Amino acid sequence: MILVFYLTGLGLSDQQVGLLLTLTLAGDTVVSLFLTTQADRIGRRRMLIAGALLMAGAGLAFASTRSFLFLVIAATIGVISPSGNEVGPFLPIEQAALSEVVPSERRTHVFAWYTLMGTVATALGTLAAGLVTQKLPRSVIIVAYAAFGLLLALLFLQLSPRAEAERTSDRPRFGVGASRSVVMRLAGLFALDAFGGGFVVQSFAAYWFYLRFGVSPAALGGIFFGANVLAGFSALAATRLAARFGLVKTMVYTHLPSNILLILVPLMPNVGLAITMLLLRFSISQMDVPTRQSYTMSVVRPEERSAAAGMLGVARTTGAAIAPVFAGLLFANPHLINLPFFISGVLKIAYDVMLYRAFVTGAGDPIPGD
Repeated sequence: MILVFYLTGLGLSDQQVGLLLTLTLAGDTVVSLFLTTQADRIGRRRMLIAGALLMAGAGLAFASTRSFLFLVIAATIGVISPSGNEVGPFLPIEQAALSEVVPSERRTHVFAWYTLMGTVATALGTLAAGLVTQKLPRSVIIVAYAAFGLLLALLFLQLSPRAEAERTSDRPRFGVGASRSVVMRLAGLFALDAFGGGFVVQSFAAYWFYLRFGVSPAALGGIFFGANVLAGFSALAATRLAARFGLVKTMVYTHLPSNILLILVPLMPNVGLAITMLLLRFSISQMDVPTRQSYTMSVVRPEERSAAAGMLGVARTTGAAIAPVFAGLLFANPHLINLPFFISGVLKIAYDVMLYRAFVTGAGDPIPGD
């Protein structure tokens, strides 16, 4: 949440911030693609440690320079999140590791709790950032980000060998062979969804509340803390819905109304109603996450899970990397700051419709464990 405020505080223009966020996500794409496609061959633990060290390096670089050129280099090479969501190689490799040790019939349930823990951690971080910046410089948050990267590296050193993929001699190039067709289809759809979401990453959404209603960073920390907590707990409901409707239908039935609520946010006449729409959206926005993760792990071979999840993560990062440039241009014009919400909502609704047509009226859900 604090990243846009930090960068504008360094003297960067809205256009420069948008470009920097795009390069940040683009750099994560390259890093993630390499680490995740090699994780099943070289070792998931080793790749997670490498990602954590790159995270720490990016945080230290952002905290130690005001040069736009050096910030661009750090953003491109390092691992840093402008979106409020997890980036880099962690999520795909962790999903594959969990699927290795969890029975297939419990996969969606475990992923729901995994999503909840991650979302609550994000919410606590958002709240802490808002409170800390009341008393201390915003650079303290960036340094703390680097410190957590080092802590992650130490924790990943303890990862059990059970989380590793089974060794095979005929591992395909880029880690995906038999699963390539379904991975490519999903990648195109996930990229569209992420491109839409890139117009309203949490950093820009928080900045919109500041520009539109003058909400302070401290207050925004509390707002997005509550929003992320709601989002995390909404993931738990996904397990029962998936058992009743199926994985893909649960993704669509919960994602579609959340995007309608997103469109309604800038149409609200006052800050109270705008926050209400935001919180309502977050209350159902994460129901598609554990089902999407579980679906992905179900339709790919076990020894291809890290690479498949990594490629899909890269597709999402690529889509999200393009949008902030356009969002930055729109935010530079006071008359256009509402437009990113409308563009995002429409694109994400299109994704929902296309996903339903491709995998419900077409192939449908896989049998868990297939």
